[in-house]
Amino acid sequence: MNSNIPKQFLLLSGRPLLMHCLDAFFIADAKTELVVVLPEPFVDEWKKLCNLYRFNIKFSVVTGGETRFHSVKNAIPSIADDGLVAIHDGVRPLVTPELINLCFDSAIQLGNAVPVVPVNDSIRLIDGNESRPEDRKQIRIVQTPQVFQVLPFKKAYEQAYDVAFTDDATVIERMGEKIHLIVGDPENLKITCPEDLRIAEHLLLANK
Repeated sequence: MNSNIPKQFLLLSGRPLLMHCLDAFFIADAKTELVVVLPEPFVDEWKKLCNLYRFNIKFSVVTGGETRFHSVKNAIPSIADDGLVAIHDGVRPLVTPELINLCFDSAIQLGNAVPVVPVNDSIRLIDGNESRPEDRKQIRIVQTPQVFQVLPFKKAYEQAYDVAFTDDATVIERMGEKIHLIVGDPENLKITCPEDLRIAEHLLLANK
């Protein structure tokens, strides 16, 4: 993003991305216990932003770790020992309460739920200096929130870190748990570059 501040603090429609995420979870179910995981140097900055924007939704704050895996692991002591836990990227500000509730409802029925969307472009697999086409019908783009039963989730995070753990589903899957994919939302964008922020702004205005 060519920014000196964390992406989740960047403004979308005049408010930090992270606040949009928390709003959606609160609207989906106001009783949800929210835990925000942040880099330690920016915890105070987040508190200042909450005061500045009069953000009053209740949440707790945990400092993150070296990787996504370690950040999630740091938050585990802050969650209950039963029920469901959802992990969401703080830079997916367009997540809807409807998708959140679908993920929770599906996890109740299936044990876990991971939203995905299809790949619409042609794709090729790179192998050294060579490449070959792949069947895009067999590929899905993974989104969040990813929702799991708490006990197997906590057990999975007792494992040693592996670079293959790119999201929570890969951590749970290593324990032998089957991952259940559900239909995600193409507008549930992950903000990774300036163009994404401009697209998100357009979508947010179009959906009002």
